[in-house]
Amino acid sequence: MLSATYTDRRQQVEAYFDRTAADAWARLTSDAPVSGIRATVRAGRDRMRRLLLGWLPEDLAGRRVLDAGCGTGSLAVEAARRGALVTAIDISPTLIQLARERTPEDLGAGRVEFLVGDMLDPALGSFDHVVAMDSLIHYRTEDAVQALGRLAPRTAGSIVFTFAPRTALLTVMHTAGRLFPRGDRAPSIQPTAHARLRAALDREGWVSGMRPCRSERIDSGFYISQAMELARS
Repeated sequence: MLSATYTDRRQQVEAYFDRTAADAWARLTSDAPVSGIRATVRAGRDRMRRLLLGWLPEDLAGRRVLDAGCGTGSLAVEAARRGALVTAIDISPTLIQLARERTPEDLGAGRVEFLVGDMLDPALGSFDHVVAMDSLIHYRTEDAVQALGRLAPRTAGSIVFTFAPRTALLTVMHTAGRLFPRGDRAPSIQPTAHARLRAALDREGWVSGMRPCRSERIDSGFYISQAMELARS
């Protein structure tokens, strides 16, 4: 059973992305002009998306990929262009509708199915690879690891995900966000030290037979996020 803290936080994240800041995220994930701060976030997200996709096999033909927390679908579309059969799921109906509207018709051999729902739902089935880009950063370390533990038994190859690293700069920005709240600001992220995350994964028995492999940080102005790969031994 998922913890109460995970469930409560998921409800907050859903309310933010589906109602409070839907327009802001639609703009951020498009080519429309944005402020200088949001431009650094857009650039950072673009770099992170390329990094995570680069950790997947170049040829994804016929492979099942779960885009867990897909947002407006940019990563899912790129994976499909490489031949993947992508299940892209998000808790925000607004973002999923936008993703469907933005999906190009020329995906080649791949395809994308956009769904509204819980990325941990076992009814989604099994996958070769799971990608969770910035969808676990709002949860406590223990809750994020629990989520990974639910995905791992249904993943044959690898899980690539991001977490918010505990850095001095990120702590300052996090504090500033609490001091000056705005309606379109995301629910506060949950920074975690890399060593603490590794220890939590260790306590979970390396999450159902998967072990941490690569890890890399993206720093782009107001976007700071760290990628990690879990893969079968």
